[in-house]
Amino acid sequence: MGQGNEPVRVAPSGEQYGIAFGEQRATIVEVGGGVREYRWGPRNVLDPYPVRSMCDGAHGTPLVPWPNRLGDGRYTFAGEEHQVALTEPSKRNAIHGFLRWRPWRAVAHEAARVVMAARIHPRSGYPFTVDVQVEYSLGAGGLTVRTTATNLGDVTAPYGCGHHPYLSPGDGMIDGCTLHLEAGTRIVTDEARQLPTGTEPVEGTRFDLRGGRVLAGDRIDHAYGDLARDAGGRAWARLTGLDGATAEIWADAAYPYLEIYTGDTLAPGRRRRGVGVEPMTCPPDAFRSGIDLVHLEPGATHVATWGARLAPEA
Repeated sequence: MGQGNEPVRVAPSGEQYGIAFGEQRATIVEVGGGVREYRWGPRNVLDPYPVRSMCDGAHGTPLVPWPNRLGDGRYTFAGEEHQVALTEPSKRNAIHGFLRWRPWRAVAHEAARVVMAARIHPRSGYPFTVDVQVEYSLGAGGLTVRTTATNLGDVTAPYGCGHHPYLSPGDGMIDGCTLHLEAGTRIVTDEARQLPTGTEPVEGTRFDLRGGRVLAGDRIDHAYGDLARDAGGRAWARLTGLDGATAEIWADAAYPYLEIYTGDTLAPGRRRRGVGVEPMTCPPDAFRSGIDLVHLEPGATHVATWGARLAPEA
């Protein structure tokens, strides 16, 4: 990595794949296969991380083959017990799957589109073969992200996916910004390990984001369910910055949950610079609970799509 004003020889996030459409620009990276930055004109839609830095807080990263936490890294599937490595050892959890620090390859790269690919080979704790592709494309409606997973093995595989973008407030921090999410329930977690203990209605609580809530020091790190959807089946989260611009994320019906994370546990200089809005096909700890876990049959394919944009001016 370069020093001072020298060019970066090898970025910590690997090869950088730029795409563009009109005033929109996005950069997709080799390490983790995620989106490092996405802006519309001079305004960030997704909170970026620097090209000279490692990805922090899973910024923009696909979460495969499970999103969020798996308690003790242990689960039972089809009558067999499995143990994966603990990647959050302080809480005795495995978190966000296997592909965050793996190199992905670009199998297609065009002016406004790139397709990143990775393959999960059988390993200790996950003896399944799953091929994963994530397509990032820019168009008039913003950024669209399509995750496709195919079971290449001869037995059914447990599967879930998520993505970890952060909505940008523009310049500055999220305090004073308004977050809007039409969701009726949140998943309650224990404080020590952040594993689910149940669900509760958001009505009458500080976690109610319906109609918009100003983030004046609020700390949130919870998955939301019972998402309201538009006529096209999309659920929306919106962050309106102090500049009056609104950054939006939508998720299709394959994602029944959105995790909201206000970034309070990131490094001091990076905290509360964006709001994590994480589309998830299943809730935390789904490999153990089985809730909304995909049973990916041999040869079967699962597709889930989300997107982001800067809201059109009224």
